[in-house]
Parts: sequence; C-alpha cells; structure tokens
Amino acid sequence: MKTRFFIVALVLMTPLASAQLVSSHASAQSTLQASTQLSPTGRPVARVNGAVLTDRDLRREEYRIFPYARQHSGTIPADMEPGIRDGAMQMIVFEELVYQEALRRKMTVPAEKMKKAEKDFRDQFGNPDRYQAFLQSEFNGSEQGLREKIRRSLLIDELLKIEVADKSVVTPSQLRAYYNSNPARFRYPECFAIQTISFIPPEKARPQQVEEARKRAEAALPQAKATKDYEEFGMLAEKISEDDYRVMMGDHKAVDRAKIAPEAVRVLLSMKPGQVTDLLQVGQIYTIIRLNQHIPAGEMKYPDVKAALKKQLESQKTNEVRSALGNKLRKSAKIEVL
Repeated sequence: MKTRFFIVALVLMTPLASAQLVSSHASAQSTLQASTQLSPTGRPVARVNGAVLTDRDLRREEYRIFPYARQHSGTIPADMEPGIRDGAMQMIVFEELVYQEALRRKMTVPAEKMKKAEKDFRDQFGNPDRYQAFLQSEFNGSEQGLREKIRRSLLIDELLKIEVADKSVVTPSQLRAYYNSNPARFRYPECFAIQTISFIPPEKARPQQVEEARKRAEAALPQAKATKDYEEFGMLAEKISEDDYRVMMGDHKAVDRAKIAPEAVRVLLSMKPGQVTDLLQVGQIYTIIRLNQHIPAGEMKYPDVKAALKKQLESQKTNEVRSALGNKLRKSAKIEVL
C-alpha cells in the first residue's frame, strides 16, 4: 500500500491541497494561494466516540475525492456536491475510527520514521517562510499540533497496512486458480477491427434525403479507396464522416461479429487487412469500411492477463476487506453527524 502519510500530509496543507494527489507537480506555494478560495471555519460536522471532526476535515476529503475543483473556481458543482459530501463524511469517520483503533492497540511511530516524515513534510514548502505561513494559518504556529497530525496519519497508514493491505494480497496460486475456474471470462468472440466513414440521412428521412446521403457517399468512395493507411483513412473520416466515430478517426476498435450487420460481415470475410470496402448500405445508412484486423475467436492466455488480473482481484479484495473493517469498527462506535 502506498504510504498514507504522503497522501495525508499533502491534504493537511490546505482545503485545496488534495488536488495534488492527481498532480504531483503542484507546488506547496500554489496550494497555499488556492486555499484563500474557501474558508472552512472549524465548525464541528461529526463526533466519533466523542472526537470532533470539523468542516476543515470534511472539505479536505471532498477535494481529495474531486480534485478538479480547481477547474471549477474552487468549488464543487452543485449537482455533485451531495454525493461527494456523503462520501467524504464516510471517509473521515472511517479514518477516525481507524486512528482510535490504533490508539486502542497502543501502536506507536518509531522516532526515526517520525523524524523523516516531518522533514519530508517541511521540504514540500520550498522555503521556511512558506512553511511558517502554513503553520500559522493551520495550527496557530504550533509545531506540536502539526506533529500530532503527522503522527495520526502514520498510525492510520500502519493499521491499514496490517488490516487491509496485508490481507488483500492475492497469491500466485490463488490467481491461477481463479483463471482456471473462470474460463468463460477469458474467452473472446470473433471480432473485426474496423474504421468507418458513414453518411446518415435524418431520422424519418424523405426519399430525397436518403438519395442525397447516397450521393455524398458515392462522392467520398474514391477518396476512401485512395487512402494508403490507418492514418489517412482516419483523417478522412474526421473530415467527412457523419457517424459518431468520426471524432476517433472512424475507429471502432475490435467489434464482435454478432454486432455487425450480416451484409457487412459477408464482405469483411472476403477482405485482407488494409483493404477498403465498396459502398455498403445498411438500412438507410451508407458506409465505407476499412478492415484493420480480423480476429478469430479465442481465449486470452494466462501470461497475458496475469498482471491485470492480479491488480483487479487485489483491488476487489481491498474494497471487501476495508468495508469489513469499517463495519467492525462501527459496531461498537458512537457516531453523530451534526
């Protein structure tokens, strides 16, 4: 698990600092400047076994969930705010429960680890003046207050490693067993990787409008036939095609044979990669297709899916274990949302 301190330390900086989680190049200075856009007051928003969580805690977590707030004038869009707030509230309550559990177990932070964490945090500011400005605004100048926040973050990180990360590892034998037990998941159907240039009359088109679409398609056919590669066909698609794939160079990627019109499949089966069809009519739509690849039905091999499958299964297991931990800690807790 990624060391939680480095995440939480950034979040400690300001209500906007969690945007840095998706932009590692954001500076501490710019974060401090951005913090003036919102001014949480320290108002209590929840109590967890008597411990008070404030609107500062909540706002920091909201910005971690929605790091693009910087692009929205420092605010969260109104239609998204309730959901983000609910998620943020659940997270800060969960973290407080984890912290309290770490204290109950009498967990401690080694002195050397604490020393390094404090130094890493200070170094983010670039110079002492910025660090002192932050310390004054967030902790009334108290280094001890900051130190306790850092210690709290490290304890949360350590307990989550023990109770979540270490219990979410998928072993090689478990990975292989999952692959062997779920063969259907790793089969893929016969597919055609294609690009299209299409001409589409309006819905409920009159005969004249259908004819106009056909004429546009006929005029485009020589241009499509003259393209020499994927790039040229794609650029032409972007310029003249009327289907939604024009913004992706006409590229449909790999399409299941069952999802392609039978009349188009018959033509594609007779083609070689790189060839372009004549004009095809499917209903009232006129289309030109470039075949990029014909992919026979098959099965993904274990070595090819091993890494991605491990990541997916461990992510799923992490969510399950984390949820179970949260439920366990909540059972005996007194939680008040204010």
